[in-house]
Amino acid sequence: MLDHINLEEINLIARAAGAAILEVYGTEFSVDSKEDDSPLTEADRRSNTVILEGLARLDASIPIISEETRALPYEERKDWEYFWLVDPLDGTKEFIKRNGEFTVNIALVRGQTPVLGVVYQPVGDHLYCAAEGRGAWKSTEGGAPLRLEGGDHYTAKEAVNVVASRSHLTEEVRDFIAALEAQGKKVEFHSAGSSLKLCLVAEGSADVYPRLGPTMEWDTAAAHAIALEAGRRVLKHGTREALLYNKENLLNPSFIVE
Repeated sequence: MLDHINLEEINLIARAAGAAILEVYGTEFSVDSKEDDSPLTEADRRSNTVILEGLARLDASIPIISEETRALPYEERKDWEYFWLVDPLDGTKEFIKRNGEFTVNIALVRGQTPVLGVVYQPVGDHLYCAAEGRGAWKSTEGGAPLRLEGGDHYTAKEAVNVVASRSHLTEEVRDFIAALEAQGKKVEFHSAGSSLKLCLVAEGSADVYPRLGPTMEWDTAAAHAIALEAGRRVLKHGTREALLYNKENLLNPSFIVE
């Protein structure tokens, strides 16, 4: 399945979705609330339509889970070999704040592991992409892609660059930082929105991303694939087992990207 997926075609779908988002970004858009009180805009809807239609044109046989589309019951999806996992606008809060830190996330998951991922940041035109065995890459403003190699593990460093959520900084993350400082490490802290945090670890701009609070599978899958191909790991906090997908409950546990 992965062999016949052209990564560049997924990149083009992500870019088209980003263009649809930017059409709304420059307007006086309204903000609705979903059942869980999370925000929803016309940009979410337009991006979702672009992505679903684009993926269906490529191969209509591959099922899709999207944040903006009601998920099928677990019994219907638990034995899927492959599926797309999509967040058409990750970081809606950042979109509403107009700080540019929002992304389009498209992942292909095999079983319970993401094996292809595209994360596109429309503002600044930053595109991260990866596929299993093909490496992880970043291009900016349509330039030549640069290969991502995350670098040394944060535990081996005297100075540690920690990245965390701009909108969801928790007491647990503060405790994580305090524990590093107690080990004598110099900690630099940076905040960022959406799936960009995983990408920053993948490219080596950050050393570790502790996400010690709730996220959904579509928030992380695309960037997870990129982190893996950059030589990074995404592990459940506490057990250090690999973060898995297509669970009965699509809520992620706390995790660490390192």
